[in-house]
Amino acid sequence: MLIRCSSLPKIMTSPRSKSEVLSQTAISYIKQLAKEDFYGYKTQLDNKYINKGIQCEQNSIDLLNSVLFTSYEKNKERLSNDFLTGEADIVAENEIIDVKTSWSLDTFPALPSDINSKDYEMQLRGYMMLYNKPFASVCYCMVSTPDELYTWESEQIHFVDEILPEKRITLLKFERDEAIEKDIEAKCTEAIKYYNEYFNQLVNK
Repeated sequence: MLIRCSSLPKIMTSPRSKSEVLSQTAISYIKQLAKEDFYGYKTQLDNKYINKGIQCEQNSIDLLNSVLFTSYEKNKERLSNDFLTGEADIVAENEIIDVKTSWSLDTFPALPSDINSKDYEMQLRGYMMLYNKPFASVCYCMVSTPDELYTWESEQIHFVDEILPEKRITLLKFERDEAIEKDIEAKCTEAIKYYNEYFNQLVNK
């Protein structure tokens, strides 16, 4: 069992007591993973936000390329080490870019300061470790919503092709930090240990 980079925000939450390594949030998440693996099921997330992100991922990458004058392509290589696994969206020469497609202008972070860094920082740090890159960015893109996903909300916040492309992307960059990486490794190691213990309890129940 390896920790997915996308789950690092849960694994890395701080415990209430300094004597503990894993928080209750992390423990609950690990238990859920063990249950899914033991009973052979997966919790499926299916909502309009996720569906737009999936359907419009290439549109968002195209928007980013048009603004940065780049030719980035969707990465399809998953990497793993002794405790982490992940598949970054874009792998550039010195940087990882994680692409997020906003549901609407209402939910689009217009400035880097509007992005909640806690949601993605640890995921990006995991990618930097796996792909050995000095920088990583989360990039929010606002592209028009497909007709089949459009709801009763105002058309003005969903159909945005008339807005300048550079006004429809927001980037927040992080630099690699060795001290934080040591903490990631320690908590992932403890999380894997806890998973194995809990899984074995299910086996021997």
